[in-house]
Formats: sequence, C-alpha cells, structure tokens
Amino acid sequence: MPYQVIKAETKVTEQDIRQLRETVQTILGRVKKEGDSALRYYSKQFDNFEPESFRVTREQAAKARDLLPEAVIEELDYAIEHVRAFAQAQRDSMVEFETEIGRGVKMGQRIVPVESCGCYVPAGRYPCLTSAVMSIMPAKVAGVKRIVTCSPPGPDGSINPGILYTMYRMEVDEIYCLGGVQAIGAMAYGTETIEPVSLVVGPGNKYVAEAKRQIFGDVGIDFLAGPSEILIIADDSARADLVAADLIAQCEHDQNARGCLVTTSTTLAHETMEQMEKQLKERTTEQVARASWEVKGRVVVTDTLAKAAAYANDYAPEHLEVHVREPREVLPLLTNYGSLFLGELTAEVYADKIAGPNHILPTGRAARYTGGLWVGMFLKVMTHMETDLEASLKLAKLAETQGAFEGMDGHRFAATLRLESWS
Repeated sequence: MPYQVIKAETKVTEQDIRQLRETVQTILGRVKKEGDSALRYYSKQFDNFEPESFRVTREQAAKARDLLPEAVIEELDYAIEHVRAFAQAQRDSMVEFETEIGRGVKMGQRIVPVESCGCYVPAGRYPCLTSAVMSIMPAKVAGVKRIVTCSPPGPDGSINPGILYTMYRMEVDEIYCLGGVQAIGAMAYGTETIEPVSLVVGPGNKYVAEAKRQIFGDVGIDFLAGPSEILIIADDSARADLVAADLIAQCEHDQNARGCLVTTSTTLAHETMEQMEKQLKERTTEQVARASWEVKGRVVVTDTLAKAAAYANDYAPEHLEVHVREPREVLPLLTNYGSLFLGELTAEVYADKIAGPNHILPTGRAARYTGGLWVGMFLKVMTHMETDLEASLKLAKLAETQGAFEGMDGHRFAATLRLESWS
C-alpha cells in the first residue's frame, strides 16, 4: 500500500447522488416550463422570499455602500483592482494572428467574447464578498456585452450589501436577487423577465454544481465548482497549527467541504488532528467546520514527497497548499489542482479574499482536465482560413482523393467541382 490512511472520509452513496440529481432535475424542469412562476414558488419555498420583482435596480444597488464600514469598502476596492489587473494580464497573453501555412494558404485565429454570460454569486451561510468580483471582472475584461448576476437573498430579503456593492462598482446592469438551482435555470433557459445567456459561471453548493452539470449543452458552463476543497502536502518541517488552521478555513465553508492532509510525517499527522480538535472548539463556525471535518476530512501518510504529490494529483483538489522545506522542489511534480499555494507563508485564504488569482476553481476532481475561471473562459478562439487559386487546386486534389476513399461523395464532389472549374 503506497500510503497509510490515518483518517478516512465518508463516501457519498449512489442513492445520495441519485436523489440530488432528481431534485435538481425537477426544479430545472419547472423553471424551464413555468418561468417566473416557478422562480416565485422556489424562492418562497427555499428562501421565504416573495418580492415584487427579483431585479435590483441601479439605484437600489448604489445604496449598498452606505451599509458598509469604510474599511470593508477599501478592502473590496483593493480586491476589485487586483482581480482586474490579473485578468488583464491574462487577456494580454492571448493574441490573434494570421500566418501562411504552406504556399497560398492563410490561417489565423480571432478572439471574440461570448455575447452574454450569467454569473452566479453564492451567499449562503457566510457570503464571500469578493465572489462577485471573481466572476464578473474577468467577463468585463474579456469584453462580454451583457452580464447577468444572480445572488440569493439574505434574512432581510436583499443581496448582501458587500456583494451588491461590488456589483455596483463593476457597473453590472442586470442584478437579480435570486439563488439556488432556480437561478441557474433562469439564466440558462430564460423566463418572462430574464433573458437567457450563453454561458453560466460561478461556484455554489452541491445543488448549484449539479444544476450546472444538467444545463451544460443548452448553455456553456465554466466547470463544476461545488463545495470547497483543500489538500495540504506537508513534511516534518510543517507547523501543525498552521496546517490545521488552513484546513478549518475551508471546512467552515460548508458541511460538504473536503479537507485533506497528505504528509510524510506520522508525528505531524497526529499533531494536526490534535490541533484540529483544539482549534475547532475555538471557532465560532465550529458546528459547520466540525461536520465537514468529521465526515469529509482525510489524513494520509506517505513515505516520500513524490508519493504525496502523486496522491495529490489523483485527488485533484480545488486548493493545494505545500508546507515543506523547499516548496518549489515539489512544484514540477504537481499537475492537477485548481490553484496552488507554495510555502506556509502563502495562505489560501489570501486568494479567497483579495489577492487577485481567481478563487472560482474546479472541484470534484475536475482539476484533472480544467483550470480555474479566467478571462479566457469568456472568450472564443475562432479560426479562419483563406486560399489562393494554386493552393485551392492542390487542396482540392487531396480532398477529392480522401473523400472518394472514405465514400463521402458529397465531400469528393465539392472538391472535384473546383478542379473542374479552375484547373
């Protein structure tokens, strides 16, 4: 056995998955069929929310600033600027081009933003104030013309003022106080009052993630971004208190969040578990964080860092921290993660809040095939081609031969017609 399991997580059953999918399918089906009436039904059922209109006006959004401490406003402005700068750097790295590929054959690519997108901004138990920034700002930098945002109501029946302030600052025109599966359905399928979009992005709980999975194909999605995940690779130089603190920071998101420690030190494994118990008792969010850790937490011991990296690559976590003596020596071994944090000085919570790299990241092992949300998610790379007469005749001859061999007579004739017309 390549590793020793000190603490195992409880696996999700097939019945749980089936129930989740059926529940989401029912809600999406009603939204698609009944439109606004379904939105009102589910908003009443899940959020005890019955507004005259789900849409938040520009004037209403502007008032959110008055509800926030000045220090919070400064932090949100800082985050907006850093996320914008990072998204712009990403956009600048993408280039259009046209070049000659062979004599007389020009090929190129254009980079064009999607026409519309829907940004889902969860609030839930603890609204993350910069979650809107992470999805909206890359779309703005990409040049998306129509950006729709949905965020669920709080206990007072309105979007959290911190989230609403960021939407206002980023000049979003379509803001809806609407959450959960019904919001995903509204953006994907449209209703009497909400026009459908081309792409839906953003994180959420397991219901939102499942809703995005089910709408894919009717519209585009970024990826499946469900309950939070963190995996920490650590050697015997790591501090158990820091490891535990970073695990708890993600566990407190949601009782379905997943935290995992992979270490080469059995001593550190046990010390971290002791720290988890100690620190959980000290947190005001103990109830949720403890439920997450007890059910979804995992502690594994390997005998080498290479095996720890292999374990992490198979786990493919949303967040990956490396608490070892020489973090950059492990870097080349790591291939599957949403976002990486090198060294104990680099806390994942920095990126969650204000740092700049996007915190909307793949979960559920989706990091095996995609990275996190970035400006390129809102851009289509479209290719084009143009040939002169000499190149056209050369390609026609080749296409004619291949079409005939394949038995695709329509393809063959389209090539033959050009040969007969211009040879």
